[in-house]
Amino acid sequence: MKSIVTISAISAWLIAAPISGLAQQSITVASWGGALAKAQTETMYKPFEAKNNIKVISDNRGGGIGEIATQVKANNVKWDIVDITPSEAVKGCEEGLFEKIDASKLPAGADGSTAAKDFGAGLIQNCAVATNTFANIIAYDRAKLGNSGPKNLEDFFDTQKFPGKRGIYKSPTGILEWALMADGVAVSDVYKVMRTPNGIDRAFAKLDTIKKDIIWWTAGTQPAQMLVSGDVVMTYAWHGRIVDAITKDKKDFAIVWDGHTTMANMFAVVKGNKNPVASQEFIRVATSTQSLADMVTYLPYAPARQSAIASINAGNPNKSWLPGASRAERSLLINADFWVEHGDDINKRFSTWLAK
Repeated sequence: MKSIVTISAISAWLIAAPISGLAQQSITVASWGGALAKAQTETMYKPFEAKNNIKVISDNRGGGIGEIATQVKANNVKWDIVDITPSEAVKGCEEGLFEKIDASKLPAGADGSTAAKDFGAGLIQNCAVATNTFANIIAYDRAKLGNSGPKNLEDFFDTQKFPGKRGIYKSPTGILEWALMADGVAVSDVYKVMRTPNGIDRAFAKLDTIKKDIIWWTAGTQPAQMLVSGDVVMTYAWHGRIVDAITKDKKDFAIVWDGHTTMANMFAVVKGNKNPVASQEFIRVATSTQSLADMVTYLPYAPARQSAIASINAGNPNKSWLPGASRAERSLLINADFWVEHGDDINKRFSTWLAK
């Protein structure tokens, strides 16, 4: 125990020490706004500002890497750090939009483990580091279904057992994985199957069985609204939005964790930004054990570090809502490499399928 405390103390001192030559600078972090940006402000931006005398300016971004590519190619970079998806991280790194991240320079975990061992599989990439993961889950309203609601992915696709509309995010990412798991494909085999033409056919065939019962949504606020209005009997949803509805809005919603797919929020440093040293230091501070553990105070997202999960206060109410492999139910991490490689073709097919 003594050695762990000593390592942690040294690590904390190194993080806390202002970096020479950075004073009076400012950096801009582009994230997704809302509750996530608030959590980042409290647990990452403010501590970084206090330790380094560098102001962190918060900005919002939309999806896709086009807006980032435009800045880099025009040599007019206004964002120093961006919060991106794993697929954006892979594609942007390949296209030279982001600086490389040296995993060996990331702080050790609170237990002394190296960052490479402390972060979950796939959560450190060549150009990005994850902060946390959120889940795509099934949600329903107990006020309408009581305790007889769906229990698993198979129920989501069973319109005889559970007649009524299903809400689904208007994207093939995530729902195709659900379709295959509901059709009997083991979690470990999902992407093996999806890499074959027959596998994609199988996924769309499963979606065909509920196509007439789907209401597509495009904004994270919609699933909860559709449950309240009764427009859908159950819905695919981002779990944080449903947790908010339960804990803050006092809705009697239930979450079905079986088969939940997880995705990460990741930080990357934009190539050509004017503050590369400060930006890299921000990444190190923001992805420390303490910062990631503190985020759970504000969001029910699972920290990307194992040491951060272990550091969450036992009394934190968000702890019971964390997604991930530690749950007994089926769980699948969305494969960013697969979607970078095959996403364009699948999205075209999805658009064609929707139009039929």
